[in-house]
Amino acid sequence: MEPTQTLRIAIQKSGRLTDKTIRLLQNIGLVFDGYKDRLIVPIQNFDVELLLIRDDDIPEYVQDGVCDLGFVGANVTAEVGADVTVLRDMEYGRCRLSIAVPKNSRFRTPQDLDGCRIATSYPNLTHAWFRGQGLSVQTVKINGAVEIAPRLDVADAICDLVSTGGTLKANGLEELTVVFRSEAQLIRTNRPLSQRKSDLIDKFLVRIGGSQLAERSRYILMNAPKSALGSITGIIPALKSPTVLPLADPDMIAIHSVIPIHQFWEVMEELKAAGATGIVILPIENMIL
Repeated sequence: MEPTQTLRIAIQKSGRLTDKTIRLLQNIGLVFDGYKDRLIVPIQNFDVELLLIRDDDIPEYVQDGVCDLGFVGANVTAEVGADVTVLRDMEYGRCRLSIAVPKNSRFRTPQDLDGCRIATSYPNLTHAWFRGQGLSVQTVKINGAVEIAPRLDVADAICDLVSTGGTLKANGLEELTVVFRSEAQLIRTNRPLSQRKSDLIDKFLVRIGGSQLAERSRYILMNAPKSALGSITGIIPALKSPTVLPLADPDMIAIHSVIPIHQFWEVMEELKAAGATGIVILPIENMIL
């Protein structure tokens, strides 16, 4: 049987990355019906199908060529040591794998944990980090509810994913040190792909790049005296030359541009001091350079 030329993409069936990945795919124009109770979801307007599986299985499916691409946390790929290529960091799903210990315990530094029991869902990353510190620990593999292990005397400390730290505090734990920083990644199989699939991946990456750029940017509009144009264009960290439009008042102009959102607040006061008024920032759904 000839291999399918449809691009197959693995995503997490349910979990912390699922909703954001689905929203991303919809935002870049992929059309598909309900996905929650399905294993394979065909895309109606792009030669792609989604395979919804457990996140722990995604690196292996991509490594073995069952799927061509996969959206998965960097922590999962690193834990299994999958032979895949990371195409892009996705800028969502950020978290950290951290060592946490009971509050008021004797453990104040990682060195204090030498020879101790560490409960974790990530034994490979945990062992590798402690080995790098010249320390030896015993890992206790636990899938889920790792944070209760010290209270049950199953372990002396834990190594688990942390987002806000609320779960640690609720279980009487405090973060000691970070072992690994993670976010969602798009990974690609290292198995040979047809030219058609490679072309589809290139098109897919262009769409994702546009969505990520738009997420980091805002459309900015303002009015200003015509005489202030030089000063304002020198202040705006625009991607390209801004659009300048005349207003009913012949001495006034409207300036439109795209600006990195994190820089807007840095230059807002400068824009006002240069004469800008009625400053408006708007979100951008997609942007292709």
